[in-house]
Amino acid sequence: MTRRVVVTGYGVVSPLGNTVEALWDNVKQGKSGIKRIQADGYENINTQIAGYITDFDAAQYLEKKEISKYDLFIQYAVAAAQQALAQSGLDLEKANKERLGVYVGSGIGGIHTTLEQHKAFLDKGPKRVSPFMVPMMISNMASGILSIKNGFKGPSFSPVSACATGNQAIGEAYLNIKHGYSDGILAGGAEASITPVAFAGFSKMRAMSTFNDSPEQASRPFDSGRDGFVMSEGSGILFLEEYEHAKARGASILGEVVGYGSTTDAHHITAPDFEGAANAMKLALNMANIEPTAVDYINAHGTSTPDGDKSETNAIKRVFGSHAYDLKVSSTKSMTGHLFGAAGGLEAVVTLKSILEDTAPPTINYETPDEECDLDYVPNQAVKTEINHAISNGFGFGGHNAVLAFKKFSE
Repeated sequence: MTRRVVVTGYGVVSPLGNTVEALWDNVKQGKSGIKRIQADGYENINTQIAGYITDFDAAQYLEKKEISKYDLFIQYAVAAAQQALAQSGLDLEKANKERLGVYVGSGIGGIHTTLEQHKAFLDKGPKRVSPFMVPMMISNMASGILSIKNGFKGPSFSPVSACATGNQAIGEAYLNIKHGYSDGILAGGAEASITPVAFAGFSKMRAMSTFNDSPEQASRPFDSGRDGFVMSEGSGILFLEEYEHAKARGASILGEVVGYGSTTDAHHITAPDFEGAANAMKLALNMANIEPTAVDYINAHGTSTPDGDKSETNAIKRVFGSHAYDLKVSSTKSMTGHLFGAAGGLEAVVTLKSILEDTAPPTINYETPDEECDLDYVPNQAVKTEINHAISNGFGFGGHNAVLAFKKFSE
């Protein structure tokens, strides 16, 4: 018997809102969450803009003593996961927690903690290093804390695959449920990497935008004037559930996960190879058992880098042929910035909302077409259009590719 996997809850923390509805409303309106950083340490770095979050209240989700013991990426994960579980309506007292798991990854983990504790070590010696340093910084701890707080004793997994992390977490959770190992899994990503050191590293790679005087226009995927990505932070987490399990408890179903493709370029540490991305899309469609012509919308990886956007465009053409020109393809990173390991989780939420509301969100800041990027990128304004099938792309440094296929739910 084929086990179907549905989504019954989702939650977010983002530069465009700390609830799904706030995020979606801003995305539909084409608003940007990118701002100039008002903090010390960035003055001599070429990039001084980010999708950083200024209105997150950890006390809504955590006790004061917990906040001091959890790195910011863990706090974001807890908030998004609590939203997802609340929406799902799952009764934690009655649930079989042996059959519930957590697949939440992070591309960088607790870099704030690492840097703060390293400074304490250098300034004051080893006795001033916190005993909580290690559990605060390791990337698996978002999954660990969520399992502990909710009592989920099923599988726990924390992929670290750069910008493909969120998609890979959701995809692997989907397979776990599909093949009968679990009934429900919290899945997605969390990231809080906005620090001067991280900025310096990416800046030296010339990977980030330097539109410092126009932050809201800095992320411009597929536009000929794009000059790099904009770093962002937050979390996006889904609660995936086996369909019969969700149906039996009368859960409201938000959408269905129907396919997942994961490949590696085996090409270069940072430069993408469109063949790997194309193969991941093909695998996702094959698993979903849908023809390329059935896809209505693609939430693109679209980071606003010159090579990356061109490569993704070529991959889409390779997979979809002439249908590529009929597709709606947009990059919501034009508004949210790039959340690294959390990008896939956040963009899965946006993709599901796109299907639910038959609305393709825009790629903002699209002003001057690039002849090598010639698809319909939904420029600057959302478009009402029927969306029954959609895919969401995630590609990461190291050549990691992870693609999710979603479907409008029907009995």
